[in-house]
Amino acid sequence: MTRHRRPLAGLALALGILAAAPAHGVEAPYEKPLLRLAEVLGSIHYLRNLCGEAGQEWRERMEALLEAEAPPPARRARMVASFNHGYRSFEASYAVCTESARAAIRRYMKEGAELSSDIAARYGN
Repeated sequence: MTRHRRPLAGLALALGILAAAPAHGVEAPYEKPLLRLAEVLGSIHYLRNLCGEAGQEWRERMEALLEAEAPPPARRARMVASFNHGYRSFEASYAVCTESARAAIRRYMKEGAELSSDIAARYGN
């Protein structure tokens, strides 16, 4: 596992936990951290590509999260909106990779790992 993939390794565990989603119409107890995780993934997706990582890894992680959660349309729209908000927030601020952008990547990677671990620990079996 590369240095960049390790911080979100807990995402796989969180995805497994989230597969047992609550009944439609009932907000999951982990909704707020899940929406924040989606926003963090969007931010990382933009910043990592800006700073030289070509690919769709972070968008694919978001797609895996959506697949595992299998949310109803309105909830899915909120999750996608959170991802897009994270992406667009940095797109509006950074046109080139700077040390500040790299520092944001490090902060968001750490936050994403913490969110993934926390969701898994609090809401797992």
